[in-house]
Amino acid sequence: MGRADRLAVEHGSESLALMEAAGRAVADAARRLVKPGARVAVLAGPGNNGGDAFVAARLLKRASYDVRLFLAGTKAALKGDAAEMARRFDGPIRPLDPFQLESLHLVIDGLYGAGLTRPIDGVAAEVVAAVMDHGTPVLAIDVPSGLDGATGAPLGPVLRATETVTFFRLKPGHLLYPGRALCGTVRVADIGIPPSVLAGLGIKTFANKPALWRALFPWPSADGHKYARGHAVVVSGPPEATGAARLAARGALRVGAGLVTVASPLDAVEVNARHLTAIMLKPFEGPEGLTELLSDTRKNAVLIGPGGGVGEAMRRLVEAALRSDAAVVLDADALTSFAGDEFLRLRSAIAQRRGRPVVLTPHDGEFARLFGEAPGTRLDRARRGAAEIGAEVLLKGSDTVIASPEGPAAINANAPPWLATAGSGDVLGGFITGLLAQGMPAFQAAAAAAWLHGEAGANFGPGLIAEDLPERLPAVLARLQGARPA
Repeated sequence: MGRADRLAVEHGSESLALMEAAGRAVADAARRLVKPGARVAVLAGPGNNGGDAFVAARLLKRASYDVRLFLAGTKAALKGDAAEMARRFDGPIRPLDPFQLESLHLVIDGLYGAGLTRPIDGVAAEVVAAVMDHGTPVLAIDVPSGLDGATGAPLGPVLRATETVTFFRLKPGHLLYPGRALCGTVRVADIGIPPSVLAGLGIKTFANKPALWRALFPWPSADGHKYARGHAVVVSGPPEATGAARLAARGALRVGAGLVTVASPLDAVEVNARHLTAIMLKPFEGPEGLTELLSDTRKNAVLIGPGGGVGEAMRRLVEAALRSDAAVVLDADALTSFAGDEFLRLRSAIAQRRGRPVVLTPHDGEFARLFGEAPGTRLDRARRGAAEIGAEVLLKGSDTVIASPEGPAAINANAPPWLATAGSGDVLGGFITGLLAQGMPAFQAAAAAAWLHGEAGANFGPGLIAEDLPERLPAVLARLQGARPA
């Protein structure tokens, strides 16, 4: 954001105008939260966040709010635009004092922004504790004070917000947990930074929203047919573990694949046959059988791993899938089977595909078994994993991250808590496979699938089980299609 501000000024924006717009956005948010006459404490820090706070305080005071402004440090120590905005404020400026924060309707937190690098201490920490003890609603400027805007991690005490107003674009800390929970509702305000500034920032991290992938979404054409929409294959496990493959297969069919086949071991054919209708069934035996099945290049995407079992047999099946021309999604047992000393074997098999699509979909435990324990955020880990394995990595969780080996990454933020149920990840794998079968590029297919998965879960609500997800997808797709530009 520092670079964005500087580039905006180079493009002709006035820095004071940007700060005025930021403060106005905060004041507008405060007016939505409390009515005129409300008692509002504005906490101003020593930097530009403090300057934004002074603007908000001035505007709210003029709008008949009872504003009490508290400054960390002294007015004389303020510099640049923040000093000018302090000069324009026409009310008393009080020193930070935790004992003056009772009986308030709202606290505006302008102490420290996204660039904070150390824990809050001293009287500022006492103020954070006092506000939290009183339970007063908090409107944060940029990020709640005490939160690392790059990681979403608390650096120490954090002033938990009811709502956060940020500027220009979201920061990773707004989307990654626990930051997402600490920010409350996040609003992004346009403060006049030209969109052209983005080109000079080299942005590679995105919020996972339809704008990221909608242009590549494979909608059916009026003159199309099922064979033009790809043929997805889901590899089943043994008789006692076939449900995961069927969940994934239904997901692939619902997301638009023209044909879907469950590839079944011979001893599981009967149990699979009892449960499949629109989804086809093809028996195979061992890696040679899977190789033969995938030699039909019309079968152009394959998911392997759910319910498949861990060990050498699974490793050989994965290698057979990776030798094919089909796009490959590896999940669950297909990942755990390559933990530890077997990792290099998987990496080598992926490298030999020479760029043909591969997507890995681990949860945190599977990721750690495959890549080892690694420092950093989920965003950092997913990026490092994708670069190391040479494939797209979708790191599943409440803040799912999709990372490409080329560097781009997206953070998904629409997953409701009731997605945490058995089989949910299998359906997600099916969504990805179905989109790959239709020719969607791997990164965009994984990102779109994660978003659709979250929307389907939210559409159903509490009580969700995995079988509900494919059945909710048509309504989600209808809304997505209706939102497309003409």
